[in-house]
Amino acid sequence: MTQLKPILSHLDPILSSSTAAGKFKTSPYNLHRFRFHPRLTLWSFLFLLFIFIFFFFSPPSASSSGKRRSLQTAAFSPKARLSYNWEIKTRNSARTRSGSGFRVLVTGAAGFVGTHVSISLKRRGDGVVGLDNFNSYYETGLKKARKLLLEREGVYIVEGDINDADLLSKLFEIVQFTHVMHLAAQAGVRYAMQNPGSYVHSNVNGFVTLLETCKDANPQPSIVWASSSSVYGLNSKVPFSEKDRTDQPASLYAATKKAGEEIAHSYNHIYGLSITGLRFFTVYGPWGRPDMAYYFFTKDILRGKEIKIFEGADHSTVARDFTYIDDVVKGCLAALDTAKRSTGSGGKKRGAAQLRIYNLGNTSPVPVAKLVSILEKLLKVKAKKRVLQMPRNGDVLYTHANISLASKELGYKPKTDLEAGLKKFVKWYVSYYGSKKKSAI
Repeated sequence: MTQLKPILSHLDPILSSSTAAGKFKTSPYNLHRFRFHPRLTLWSFLFLLFIFIFFFFSPPSASSSGKRRSLQTAAFSPKARLSYNWEIKTRNSARTRSGSGFRVLVTGAAGFVGTHVSISLKRRGDGVVGLDNFNSYYETGLKKARKLLLEREGVYIVEGDINDADLLSKLFEIVQFTHVMHLAAQAGVRYAMQNPGSYVHSNVNGFVTLLETCKDANPQPSIVWASSSSVYGLNSKVPFSEKDRTDQPASLYAATKKAGEEIAHSYNHIYGLSITGLRFFTVYGPWGRPDMAYYFFTKDILRGKEIKIFEGADHSTVARDFTYIDDVVKGCLAALDTAKRSTGSGGKKRGAAQLRIYNLGNTSPVPVAKLVSILEKLLKVKAKKRVLQMPRNGDVLYTHANISLASKELGYKPKTDLEAGLKKFVKWYVSYYGSKKKSAI
C-alpha cells in the first residue's frame, strides 16, 4: 500500500475538481459536466486499479550493478542475512589462534592450490577467509567438494567475483586482512583460444580490482599472488631464471600473467603495496585440476580410452617440470611469512615497498611419455597411446625452473619426485571417484 500513496497524490487534482463541481450553481454547462461525472469516476477508478495491480505485482527492477550475480546484492538483504549470516561466518573464519597470526584473504580458495594453501594456513593458526566464484571452467562438483573440505577445517568461502569491487570493499570492512593470497584466475593455456575474454576479465581486470581495494585499505595488506611459468614463453635458454626475458608469451594466458606482473610493479611503485609474485611450474597432486594432463590421462587410462601424447617437430621431446602440491604450498606460506608490510595507507604511498618474484618448480623436468609410463605402473593398466605433433595452441615444449633465488630467500626446497607424487594422486583419485558412478571415472 505504500506504493499506492504517491499515485493517489497524483490523482488528488482530479478528485478535488470533481468534488468542487458539486458546489457550482446549476447551469446548462454545469449540468452537462455533471452528467459525465459518473463516467469520469468510473474511468478514474479503473485507472487507479490498473496502476495498483501494476506496481503491486511487478518484480523489483534491477540496477546496472545488480545485473551481475553477486553475493554483495544478495547478502545485504535482511532475508539473506537471516539465511546465511555471512558476515558472522566471515569474522569467525578470520579469527587467529594467537595474536601474531595472519588474517588472510585467499582468492580462488575453492581451486586446487587455493584449497591446499587455505587448509595449511588454518591448521597453523592463521585466520582464513576464502573467495571464489565457482565458475564452470571445469566440473563445479569438484570445487564444491573442496568447499566442504575447507568447511570441515573451519574455513568459510564467500561466493563472489573478484571483479565485484563493492563486495571486496565490504570484506575489507568486515575484516582487517594482514595478507592477501591471490590465486583466483582463469587457468589453462588452450581454453584461451575458445574464450579469450574470460582471461582478460579474471587475470587482468580482476587483479586490478583487487589491487584497487588493497591500496585503499587502511592498513594495506601484503599481497602474494600466482603468476606462472608460462611467462617465459618462447625462451630457449633453460633452466628458466627470474632474470630471463619474459616478453615473448606463447599464449594469451601467458600474456595476461605477464600483464599481471607489470600491473603489480605499477601498484607497488605508486601506492606502496608489498607484492610477491610466484611463478608456478605445472603443479599436480590430490584434488587437482581435471584439465591437467596427469589428471585426464588417469581418467582415460582407467576407462580404456586412447590418450594423445604430443611431441615437437622432428620428434623432439615434450617435458614439464612437474611440482607436487605440498612443495608449492610450502613456497606459498614462506612467501607470506617473509613478506614485508605495505608502506602505503589509504591509497597514499609513504615509502618504498617490497616487490619480489620467484620460481616455484621442482628442477627436474620429466618427459610426458615418462609421466604416462608411471601412471601405467601405478594404475596397473596399459594405456592406449597415440603420438601426435603438438598443435599451435600456446603450449611450449619444455619447462625447467631455476629455483636458486627461492631457495636462498624463502628456504624453498621441493622434496617430492614425480612417481611419489603421482602415487598420492592416484590413491586420492580412486578414493574420490570410487564412491561415485563408474561413468565418472
